[in-house]
Amino acid sequence: MFTILKNTNLYKPEYVGKADILLGQGKILAIETELNVSGLNDVNIIDCQGKTVTPGLIDQHIHLTGGGGEAGFSSRTPQVTLSKLIKAGTTTAVGVLGTDGISRSPKDLYAKAAALTAEGITAYMHTGSYEVPTKTITGSIRDDMTFIPAILGVKIALADHRSSFPTTQELARIVSDIRIASLLAGKKGVLHIHMGGLPQPFEQVDELLAMGVPVQHISPTHVARTESLFADAMKFAHKGGFIDITSGGSRFMPPEQVVKLALESDVPASRITISSDGNGSLPKFNDRGETIGLTAASVDSNLLLLPLIIDQGVCPEQAIAMMTANVASSLGISKGRIEVGQDADICVFNDDFTLNSVIAGGNTLMQNHELLITGNFE
Repeated sequence: MFTILKNTNLYKPEYVGKADILLGQGKILAIETELNVSGLNDVNIIDCQGKTVTPGLIDQHIHLTGGGGEAGFSSRTPQVTLSKLIKAGTTTAVGVLGTDGISRSPKDLYAKAAALTAEGITAYMHTGSYEVPTKTITGSIRDDMTFIPAILGVKIALADHRSSFPTTQELARIVSDIRIASLLAGKKGVLHIHMGGLPQPFEQVDELLAMGVPVQHISPTHVARTESLFADAMKFAHKGGFIDITSGGSRFMPPEQVVKLALESDVPASRITISSDGNGSLPKFNDRGETIGLTAASVDSNLLLLPLIIDQGVCPEQAIAMMTANVASSLGISKGRIEVGQDADICVFNDDFTLNSVIAGGNTLMQNHELLITGNFE
């Protein structure tokens, strides 16, 4: 079956304007100002007059199996459901573990990612959690990344009172494992770092770079947690790294203002990515490190942030790229663009950038605000 999106206002994420898009066998087959499909049988035509079409959103930091646990087992957040991801416009997700690498495991995360992929979107993961030594599926970072296609990198935490406080030499060995495995597996390979609120979180990152670690293997997230952290993050971006701003929390000012500040500080828009931290716990601690409050980050915070960034005067194609093409480049995956031959992952927006429809792998999952599929057991 073929699908054609007629009369779109297309962002690839670069602005194209009026275009028709032909989808088939899970791929984008053609993009033209006007497509004639009279010779095709079994065509589903979706009229997108007055609608804006973009790549499907990529969320590179989401707790697919849940986060939390800092206030006991009853504070563990639940697993993400497929329908919530669809309604968030997320067609590609990268699952991570958080504080709890004890009752949760990379194996369980892999199973959840595989389930979501079977149900209709694309899901990857990072092995590991906050802790060092890194817990893996196979017993080895190198084997995890080399033999398991869904694993893109390793997750750790730095400058956080819940981290393992690894030495720079330990970090260098982890990055070495990532680099060797990525060369063998044809992956980019990233050390995805939860940046905490303790002093000088970028100090060890700078030491790694001084040792000769390629900047493309370092992937810091939650970089707008504090003003000083963000200042260091912008320096990192000027060195050629990607910086990941969290839409769902961990910020010293609203994230749309953080994006504007970065651009005004001459950070290239192409070096900024945004992720939700969805389903992660957002604990509040007192001066003694005791938990005094707990909530969970929403999985749709990227979607809600998009129009707010545009309202700050950021051009739509830059804002869209921060949640699509830039993220794909940061991860080294072939996603995030509407181009012939690419996966048919698409969001259709109303004129106010509220979500209207979602297509993933060429299958329409939501149309005119109505979910067409849900996950098993929903």
